[in-house]
Amino acid sequence: MDALTVLPSSFGYVIFTFLYSWIMLGYLAVKVGGARKKYDVKYPTMYSDKHQVFNCIQRAHQNTLEVYPQWLVFQTIAALVYPGLRFPATVQRHALSGLSASVLGVIWVTSRFSYAWGYYTGDPAKRMNGAYGYIGYFGVIILSISVALQLLGFL
Repeated sequence: MDALTVLPSSFGYVIFTFLYSWIMLGYLAVKVGGARKKYDVKYPTMYSDKHQVFNCIQRAHQNTLEVYPQWLVFQTIAALVYPGLRFPATVQRHALSGLSASVLGVIWVTSRFSYAWGYYTGDPAKRMNGAYGYIGYFGVIILSISVALQLLGFL
């Protein structure tokens, strides 16, 4: 039995969502590297005593890295049952069947760009431009809870 026979074909969308998140993390890392050069913040120094904008750029990346492992876990669990826009017949009867882990994942990843671009202005309050990401983040958590309840026979 191989993965291509076990996973639904729409899991391909989830894989592309993971790749999109990898691009996002790379982008944020490159921005920190550029800011280190611009503001002359040497490794291993994490934050600058002189440059608030550097700290905002660094913090946008750091915050994303702090949340990323949890997102990956819940994204993966949710995607096993709710991968894309089509679901197995056994799942379609549930109220959550209209939700898709891949769509929720794209919302979360895209919001991290908005979050970072707001933070890059040097005004930490503008990071809230990415607050819509909670739709994707909490969405995959809710779908993961649904998967757990289904496995335990409660749904």
